[in-house]
Amino acid sequence: MQASPGRLFALALALSVGAALSLGITRFAYGLLLPAMREDLVWSYTLAGAMNTVNAAGYLMGALLAPWALRRWDPVLLLSRGALAATVFMGLSGFFTDASVLLLQRFLAGVASASVFVTGGLLAARLGARDPQRAGWLLGVYYGGTGLGITVSALLVPWALEFFAAQSHSWRYAWWLMAAVCFLGSLVLRWPAKQLADGAPAGQQAQRHQVALRPLFYGLAGYGMFGVGYIGYMTFVVALLRAEGNSTQAIAVFYAVLGLAVMASSRVWARLLDREKGGRAMALLNGLLGMATLLPAVSDNFTVLMFSGIVFGGVFLSIVASSTALVRHNLPQHQWAAGISAFTVVFAAGQIAGPTMVGWIADGEGGLARGLLVSAFALWVGAGLAWRQKPLAPH
Repeated sequence: MQASPGRLFALALALSVGAALSLGITRFAYGLLLPAMREDLVWSYTLAGAMNTVNAAGYLMGALLAPWALRRWDPVLLLSRGALAATVFMGLSGFFTDASVLLLQRFLAGVASASVFVTGGLLAARLGARDPQRAGWLLGVYYGGTGLGITVSALLVPWALEFFAAQSHSWRYAWWLMAAVCFLGSLVLRWPAKQLADGAPAGQQAQRHQVALRPLFYGLAGYGMFGVGYIGYMTFVVALLRAEGNSTQAIAVFYAVLGLAVMASSRVWARLLDREKGGRAMALLNGLLGMATLLPAVSDNFTVLMFSGIVFGGVFLSIVASSTALVRHNLPQHQWAAGISAFTVVFAAGQIAGPTMVGWIADGEGGLARGLLVSAFALWVGAGLAWRQKPLAPH
């Protein structure tokens, strides 16, 4: 079906609400809530990091289930149901203070968000197939939606924490507010989902054609190290800013600017994603992300920190887009669902290790700064691995 560039952009923009919901809010709003919850509930950094570790474990579970689910149901159904489930689990997180129950809530939210993110990425790849010359840009628009979620979180969470400061466990109101935003987002998703539905399970053909993953080993390994490295920054950078004495307003500006940089990144890296068939795009972006992650560990100057946030935001979701571009360039379309799921699995596996590792290091003498040094090193290892990924033979 032919569609105008304007209509394709509108569909990608509406679909990007899925990325905003599944990562920008369900995953990253927690970084803004962490300092208040840690102080109120007397958590160690290890336990605070474990909240995002179990969220990543749930994301891994959701990614592992995605190929099975896509063989049985249309991705549109999985997208809409996953969005509603993520909304419910976000809201429930405001009703409990017991760490074990909150860990369970974060796990279930991770399962739901994986369903949204994987199916949204698949639908974005379908959208790009309608206009191959703009495919990298359309993918970037979808993944850049995460920045919308980050920016909305940066505007609303600090306000909610301050507005309800006199209430017991003021952070719970922020959870409920984010759940309401997720619900609105799930309503917005109905339009692009309906337009991109084809009525057939996405994995129907992939079930008969297995994907050979060995030729993509270095791309997968580099992407896994990206998962290890980036999540430490997104989990703890707000806590680091708070520990260094920055005001609530300054932290909100930092996080909002980071989110805006994510949204702008779709234009910045679109040509690179369209041009590079192998792993060099992922390698370059991992290297830049490692530099951005290192800066808060070596300087507490707020201008340097803002530069770090801008670079980090302008790069990290484009690495996710680069994995989808790698699949799109090197696999036939009927294997895209399985290929995207494989990259999502290694991404989720990397995220499991990152937050608890950084939290454990932060509880020691080095503090959060040393934890971010380890994150930066993981990203540079990922860059080296991705650089070795060569394009596959034309299918």
